[in-house]
Amino acid sequence: ENIINRDFHAATPNEKWLTDITEFHIPAGKVYLSPMIDCFDGMVISWSIGTRPDAKLVNTMLDAAIETVANCDDLPVVHSDRGAHYRWPGWLTRMGDAKLIRSMSRKGCSPDNSACEGFFGRLKNELFYSRSWQATTIEQFIEIVDSYIHWYNEKRIKISLGSLSPLEYRQSLGLMTQTSPTFPPHPQVVNIGSAPTPNASVWLNTATLLVVALGMANVCAEY
Repeated sequence: ENIINRDFHAATPNEKWLTDITEFHIPAGKVYLSPMIDCFDGMVISWSIGTRPDAKLVNTMLDAAIETVANCDDLPVVHSDRGAHYRWPGWLTRMGDAKLIRSMSRKGCSPDNSACEGFFGRLKNELFYSRSWQATTIEQFIEIVDSYIHWYNEKRIKISLGSLSPLEYRQSLGLMTQTSPTFPPHPQVVNIGSAPTPNASVWLNTATLLVVALGMANVCAEY
């Protein structure tokens, strides 16, 4: 059932969550991102990044999202498309055990999840499309996407939030403290296999430079 019905407004955190998968195709290969987005302020509350769009990718992300409401009474509506990932037993069992409420887009109707699609569009416009990624490994790219999402949550201001980032907005409402982020400190990486691990400082330095450049652009958006 399409419970959300294109109403992406939420009066409180953990009322409506949106999820989907997006693909990045770089010279080194394909990377997939599976986020969970809170309609209250657009915060990405959990995410996983991997090289295959499979059940492990979405289940890892859902497990992390469920952890954020494990100690409260919130029972979010979780909206997705009708992809097989969201109809497989692992997803359904997790949803049922956590007492989360399922909502699904109508078949082949991407506008039913347009707020999530909008996040993907902003991420790719701000981070992805303007670069060739020719010398970037899969592992480096995953770290860069992860750093972007942290920047998106913590620093990227939004007009709809009074020119605050999602984290700053929640802090201004007393919903979060300076030391209680609801998102993972490191990427939830799956499906990387046995690829060699590059120097971690290369990942972080590259990611930091990109995020600083994005921050200097002072991007604002509604979601």
